[in-house]
Amino acid sequence: WGTKKSHREVKLYDLYQTQMADPAVETVLAPLRQAVKQQGDLVRQLKASGAPELDVKTAVAELKTRKKVLEDKELELMPQSSTFDRSKMEDLLKRRFFYDQSFAIYGGISGQYDFGPMGCALKTNMLAAWRQFFILEEQMLEVDCSILTPDCVLQASGHVERFADLMTKDVKSGECFRLDHLIKNSLEKVAAEKNATAELKAECQEICVKLDGMSKEEMAEILRRFNMKSPTTGNDLTDPIEFNLMFATQIGPTGLIKGFLRPETAQGIFVNFKRLLEFNQGRLPFAAAQIGNAFRNEISPRSGLIRVREFTMAEIEHFCDPREKNHPKFVDVKDTHMMLYSACNQMDGQSSRTLAIGEAVATGLVANETLGYFMARIHQFLLKVGIRPDRLRFRQHMSNEMAHYACDCWDAECLTSYGWIECVGCADRSAFDLTQHTNATRVRLAAEKRLPEPKTMDVTEAIPNRPAIGKAFKKDAKAIVEALATLSISDLQSLENSLNESGCFELPLGSGSATLSKDMVSVRTASKTVHVEEIIPSVIEPSFGIGRIMYALLEQSFRQREGDEQRCYFSLPPVVAPLKCSILPLSNNPEFGRFVKRISTELTGSDVSHKVDDSSGSIGRRYARTDEIAIPYGITVDFDTLKEPHSVTLRERDSMGQLRIPLADIAEVVRRLAVGKCLWTEIEAKYPKFEQQESSAK
Repeated sequence: WGTKKSHREVKLYDLYQTQMADPAVETVLAPLRQAVKQQGDLVRQLKASGAPELDVKTAVAELKTRKKVLEDKELELMPQSSTFDRSKMEDLLKRRFFYDQSFAIYGGISGQYDFGPMGCALKTNMLAAWRQFFILEEQMLEVDCSILTPDCVLQASGHVERFADLMTKDVKSGECFRLDHLIKNSLEKVAAEKNATAELKAECQEICVKLDGMSKEEMAEILRRFNMKSPTTGNDLTDPIEFNLMFATQIGPTGLIKGFLRPETAQGIFVNFKRLLEFNQGRLPFAAAQIGNAFRNEISPRSGLIRVREFTMAEIEHFCDPREKNHPKFVDVKDTHMMLYSACNQMDGQSSRTLAIGEAVATGLVANETLGYFMARIHQFLLKVGIRPDRLRFRQHMSNEMAHYACDCWDAECLTSYGWIECVGCADRSAFDLTQHTNATRVRLAAEKRLPEPKTMDVTEAIPNRPAIGKAFKKDAKAIVEALATLSISDLQSLENSLNESGCFELPLGSGSATLSKDMVSVRTASKTVHVEEIIPSVIEPSFGIGRIMYALLEQSFRQREGDEQRCYFSLPPVVAPLKCSILPLSNNPEFGRFVKRISTELTGSDVSHKVDDSSGSIGRRYARTDEIAIPYGITVDFDTLKEPHSVTLRERDSMGQLRIPLADIAEVVRRLAVGKCLWTEIEAKYPKFEQQESSAK
């Protein structure tokens, strides 16, 4: 990467919504919007009337196609604020070693990147800002769970089944292809041929619509029927092969314990819910957070940091009462205005619109206050680290995108030269995960809530005869008693009916079962006064892709000096900039050394990361070098520094403005600027300007 020059002159888009309000543009977009709306109305009608699944899938596929045409045209008609040379940015990132392809001296591996000193510092600062903004300010419980995850955990969560894709291989070269993509592309070519009949075109379209639900055998039959070959070599292809996007491994020397590298960090939080609830003194709501790496064996990683095989995630799981999803701090963010792209707007062919999150929750556009609160906090965080508000939107998942258990889901998307990319997901996952792990382990992952007043209710429970069970089952007796205690109401009814009819009951136990007779267990229903009720919490999950945010930020902050396009830099905010300050002696005068040392010591004592550049070269060239690695402030020690009272110049990267500041004040001034306690304009109002310009650097 960084060497192919095919991406020069990429459009950079200006204010998104301003353009969408342009009457001339709306005239062009109107027929496309109408086409999307017609298809959206058709999808709604088919779902409401209970139409066959195939008809609904066909209509949804056409809706997606029309949406894509509309969005591409919207991006094409946006005003071009400037051109963006992506390859020049990538060259700078590589040259200054923000990040580079892993194992580059061996040819590199696609989808894997190593972060250099500046990339590592940028990532560390972003994660520190995230930890401060969410974990500390929201008093979340932070955990750090194992990356190696047993198969049983991911079986319960659905990842083993959900992450499996069908592949096919070139029999000679071994090149792999995702099967559904290969079939779809091949059939599109078949249908586009001049001699293709109307019947053949209709058949190809029908197969493409059905692909998602096809079995391995059905896809193999399509491969054979249309005699599909490798698209790159024309060689024969193998029969379909199951390919799981998770990295499989064996835990332990025997290889008997199957495991995976985790595809997300969330499951570690879910399986520790009981311990976290106890730590929080049994109270809801509470939130747990985790920062760590996750792994997905992407078939075709591409677009730099946007689609990779190993990536850093920062995830939050907020546990709350499913009937009370209000948030005590929602009032603090209700006036936050955000660009929202609702599912209805997508189906009606409309563009996104700016709306206060309070209004969005009040009208039901956003499902509940807690989800709305975290969406607003995500918005605030992304702006804090430098994402531009006019290139940030929240897109709501349409019903066909959401998991069956999800109540609502919004993605924070950033506009880049690749288009809109998802950087943060925020979903109301209901109680799915805790319920799945409860069913798999028979461990109740639930919370207790005190009732306003005690109530009397009928309680049905299994009463085990422990001596009889112990005598019959020996070491399995404890597991049987625990299994009986976790039976649901329907299971207890089946137990009672089976005992009355046949005198015995088959109790599922691990991979087998245990046969219990009437003298071992009975079912009793009695009135009981209860003071608490058991609830399985719902989960609101914000999930941050740190690498994607970093890429969007780097692209949006990439600048070229006016009048000197070769002089490039990153306009990163001080809070995430890799280094906060540089110290530059004007020349190699020996008398400058003691002042450089003093400033460096004071900055270190103030926890301000900095770099001393006393190398040869003009001061302008050294400023340019520090600009390239996004250092926001530069301290210059010059001949005026030697005079009483001692002072230095402080330069701001973006404006290149310089101020004269007393030596005794400089460390504290830079510290306040670096942590966001004050703005450059405030410092300008307090200290005199230094008029000398960087003529030697231009």
